[in-house]
Amino acid sequence: MTTTGSPASGAAVWFGVLGPVECRDGAGRPVRLGGPRHREVVARLLVARRRVVPVDRLVADLWEEPPPGATGAVRTFVAELRRALEPGRRPRTPSRLLATEGPGYVLRPDPGADAVDAWHFEAEVARAAGLAPAEAAPVLDAALATWRGPAYADFPGARWAHAERARLAELRLHAVERRADALIRSGAPREAVWDLDAHVAEHPWREDGWHLLATALLRSGRQGDALGVLRRARQVLADQLGADPGPGLARLEREVLRQADHPDEAAPATGDEVWSSAAAAYEGSVPARSPARLEATASLLRELAVTGAGGLGAARRHRAAAVAAAERTGDAELAARVIGVYDVPAVWTRVDDPDAARTVVRTAERVLARLPGDAPETVRARLLASVAVESRGDALAEGALPRAADPPGGAREPWRRRARQAADEAESAARRLHDAPLLAFALNGTFLQSFAHCGQAARRDAIGAELVRLARTHGLLGPEVLGRLIRVQALAGLGDLPGADHQATAADHLADRYERPLARVFTTWYRALRTTLATPADLAAPEAAEVTEAAYAEAIALLPTCGMPGFATGLPALTRLAPVVRAGALPAPEAFAEADWGPYDPWVRPLLLLGDARPDEARETLRTALRPPHDLMAEPMWCLLARAAALAGDPVLAARAAAVLGPAEGQQAGAASGLLTFGPVATYLAEAREAAGG
Repeated sequence: MTTTGSPASGAAVWFGVLGPVECRDGAGRPVRLGGPRHREVVARLLVARRRVVPVDRLVADLWEEPPPGATGAVRTFVAELRRALEPGRRPRTPSRLLATEGPGYVLRPDPGADAVDAWHFEAEVARAAGLAPAEAAPVLDAALATWRGPAYADFPGARWAHAERARLAELRLHAVERRADALIRSGAPREAVWDLDAHVAEHPWREDGWHLLATALLRSGRQGDALGVLRRARQVLADQLGADPGPGLARLEREVLRQADHPDEAAPATGDEVWSSAAAAYEGSVPARSPARLEATASLLRELAVTGAGGLGAARRHRAAAVAAAERTGDAELAARVIGVYDVPAVWTRVDDPDAARTVVRTAERVLARLPGDAPETVRARLLASVAVESRGDALAEGALPRAADPPGGAREPWRRRARQAADEAESAARRLHDAPLLAFALNGTFLQSFAHCGQAARRDAIGAELVRLARTHGLLGPEVLGRLIRVQALAGLGDLPGADHQATAADHLADRYERPLARVFTTWYRALRTTLATPADLAAPEAAEVTEAAYAEAIALLPTCGMPGFATGLPALTRLAPVVRAGALPAPEAFAEADWGPYDPWVRPLLLLGDARPDEARETLRTALRPPHDLMAEPMWCLLARAAALAGDPVLAARAAAVLGPAEGQQAGAASGLLTFGPVATYLAEAREAAGG
């Protein structure tokens, strides 16, 4: 336990949740937190991770049926906890450890990971991932030693603790397996065997555990025992899950059998050795200008794109070159395969590189026109799905979009229709062919082309649900993560926050288990949105702004390194604007003088001009206003236009905004993005209708 700082700052107080909830002061002495309800308040606030928990949320979490006076009881618990946690705090001075903020309370232990054992455990597991195996094993050993029992053991039935307990338990199992892997890779496989044997006995559904145990036995020269473990795994998986071993276990079983027949051969190679050997074999066997190289490159870029920000950026940079090279071969079917293999799940509706997207779509259309009539239907369908995915939002638009007040249609409507048609044709072909991976790719296109109208969250939730079912049936990892993130957005828009919470937790589990780090960017932003949705509507603007700033601090911190400029640009400024417009106020120009609005500037600008008392300029800006793109941020941008039109006296634009927003009347503006909210759409709709004279 490491603690620093003064008691008043909270830096000298340590909390333990990896077992029964406990607390110690800077000298390591136990702090008496009080009764079970007091400890539950502490635990609930720790689960919130330095975010505000409203009092009414605490009441609902502590009691299934809150008794009379429950709110007063919570305040009493907090007052008593403050005295226990900060005995040296002077009377009537505010607590900095257990603080009152806005509608509720926030517990702020020292920002360092050591202040809470669960945070320390997570940080050490993450640190070990960047170490060499011989260094990682003792780090993971020490991290696992911090567990004293199940996380939040005092509250086994508490609903508020379920997701966090499950997440930590999964992370612990991951750490056990990574420790064993580190021991095996550092030349100490015998040390891993005993713990792994207990691990698979307790968690028999985890194939990674069986694989590691068999590998440890094999590296220890115990081929017979390794083969026995693999056969036991096959039987257990069949009996308990009704499933056959995955390809990794099946390959290892074949390797063990091969070594049993040829005992003098070397032990199995590590992953790095396999990669190096395969790359060398490929370089030596495949001619430099072979079309196979283009297809292999495209497949590699697809896998690279899901490894994190660096991989995504590299894949984005190289893909257009691969597509252009494939087209130059003159082989339309080869070019189609190179374009269509890149079925990277896309959940955000603004592309990161519009120029590259336009290049891919135009090439795909040319290749479609040149495909021979006997080309496989799946190749054609993948090209169509690529057109739909790369044409999301207004990716194909060049120059000004139609004015927001214009009627539907206009010069840009044909390419929008084409993108929707491509999505429909790809989906129909995939269903006809009963091709699950193709259908998942096509449904991604259908989702990204579902923004022609506002208020379509229910439709998108159905798409996400189908993707999850399809992925679970056919073992498709990427589509399952995509489907769950789509459902997070859609359910948030529909107001089903428990449902969205469940999907976010499931997405996090997949992201951690299968190394899909970008998924956590979206779930972190959703949880910030979740906090603002729980904020009382009548909270004054300054207090609401403080709650919002605290809620979004972690989410905003992820943006500079997420590798998704189409997602990240402009969002921090919008989170600051949201509590202002929710309160019905105009933004003060000086408060937003340094704000970077990114692509959202055209729809924020009129309100900024009105806030600066420049109504004539605001009206002129509205007169030439662009139509918000067909994407996840369309509804909140239309709400900004509706309010500006109402305040500036533009009945034409107000009527247009009212017509567009009508289908979303029952939703929260922007919540369906999974990022932020400007409050009820109904508020902006009423303003627009009144300004339009109807």
